[in-house]
Amino acid sequence: MKVFRNIAIASLVILGAIALTPSGEVIFAQGSDFYNKWRDFQDMVKIINTNYVDDVDWDKTMIGAQNGLMEALDPHSVFIGADRTEQINESFRGNFEGIGIEFDLIDDFITVITPIVGSPSDGLLEPGDQIVTIDDESAFKITRDGVFEKLRGPKGSKVDLEISRPGEDELIPVTIIRDKIPIYSVLAKFVMEDSTGYILLNRFSSTTSNEVISAISELQAQGMKRLLIDLRNNSGGYMDEVIKIVDYILPGGEKILSTKGRLKNANEEMFSNHKATYYKQPIIAMINRGSASASEILAGALQDLDRGIVVGETSFGKGLVQRQYPLRDGSAIRVTVARYYTPSGRLIQREYENGDAYEYYSELMDRERGVDTTKLEDRPQFKTKTGRTVYGGGGITPDITLEDPATISRDLAKVRRNDIRFFFRIAADYAGEHPELGDDWPTFNREYEVSDELLNEVYEKIFAIEDLELDKEKIREDEETIRYYIKSELAAKLFGRNEQYQIRTQMDNQVQEALGYFDQARDIGRVAEYF
Repeated sequence: MKVFRNIAIASLVILGAIALTPSGEVIFAQGSDFYNKWRDFQDMVKIINTNYVDDVDWDKTMIGAQNGLMEALDPHSVFIGADRTEQINESFRGNFEGIGIEFDLIDDFITVITPIVGSPSDGLLEPGDQIVTIDDESAFKITRDGVFEKLRGPKGSKVDLEISRPGEDELIPVTIIRDKIPIYSVLAKFVMEDSTGYILLNRFSSTTSNEVISAISELQAQGMKRLLIDLRNNSGGYMDEVIKIVDYILPGGEKILSTKGRLKNANEEMFSNHKATYYKQPIIAMINRGSASASEILAGALQDLDRGIVVGETSFGKGLVQRQYPLRDGSAIRVTVARYYTPSGRLIQREYENGDAYEYYSELMDRERGVDTTKLEDRPQFKTKTGRTVYGGGGITPDITLEDPATISRDLAKVRRNDIRFFFRIAADYAGEHPELGDDWPTFNREYEVSDELLNEVYEKIFAIEDLELDKEKIREDEETIRYYIKSELAAKLFGRNEQYQIRTQMDNQVQEALGYFDQARDIGRVAEYF
């Protein structure tokens, strides 16, 4: 009974402490049933401790209760175990190795919220994928700690997964080679031949604003005349960092963001600082369903203030602000303390019901998300700085919906899932035989084409793969994509990661489509008198 006495005493002490605080008064004032519920909880503990057939592991049981308490609030308020706090913090400030996904446990399976851009999962996993097995073991009812244990690991080690993907009748086998997960924010920065600067931004960490501002200055020095910021699958991060970036591209006195909560210090309005100069060229931001939180703050500010235009598909819809509070045992709780509003007053948080994670995340699996605009008339309407209509209540709706990302045949997808490094190894061997290709990047970028001889060698290696049952004709229909795969891997081997992304943007149909809207971005900026 000693364990029960300790829990009961602790519960009473906590209850008394809460009752004596101003916040405790609010709890009792707003929930007259709170004391009865608290007493019921203590009775539950006593009954379990006295009657359960086995000795109770109270550490495990209470963690379950803590998780349940937070999950009942909203999808973003969470309990963080002591062994996870450092893992979470390091993702924004230190190195770690694994497969690189943002995930949640939905319907007792690991569900991919978004693959981290530039990680081993990028291009292999998709939002909405559910991981059914890990290394031939069921992942059903796996814990969060179990996810980290199974999916993290040393660089170069492999993990075999089976994926349930919406629209697919059978499980999809995927082999991923673990690697260092990018902790830097700007994965690529370069100037295209039409003088468009491109910045690929994968998160908002403690160094993001410095990285982005330095990248803009660097690209301007290289002749940039307009800027494309790629926020697709950027799941967010530190709000302060995005505020600094938005401030850099605005004149003084513009409202960037406001937050509203029950606590006095959770109510803020943030404005751009008065300064002599600011970045004045046209901007386009690209978003998709994996763009969340801080990404939506940036896209929403650009849109509401007519500082640029937003293209892509409707973003995730996270308009809640969390604060992390440490607990005595080294664990923590991340609690929603406020809602944030874009400059026009929009709340872009999607609806949720009692923290129901499955319902909340189900839209990620909707293949039509962002395409159907008939429902916009039911959503709250707001006006931008120049009077354009924008919508709240469910993510950032882009000014222009882009075509879906180009897809490859299922057969070529099988090749990539079977061996993610397949094209890399071919390119590495070829680069070793032809080092002269690395003499001049501009020439390689403009003029190099994968020869028919090399392409046929690739086909031979693909068709020699056993057990995949490939349709050769379907594979050959992906000829242009295969040529780009090889060229991008050659660029990575001969010149570096930045050059590899330059090749990738040439085969990215959404990037190419977005480039056609800069005249519109410039016109809107002129009406708003930014340049």
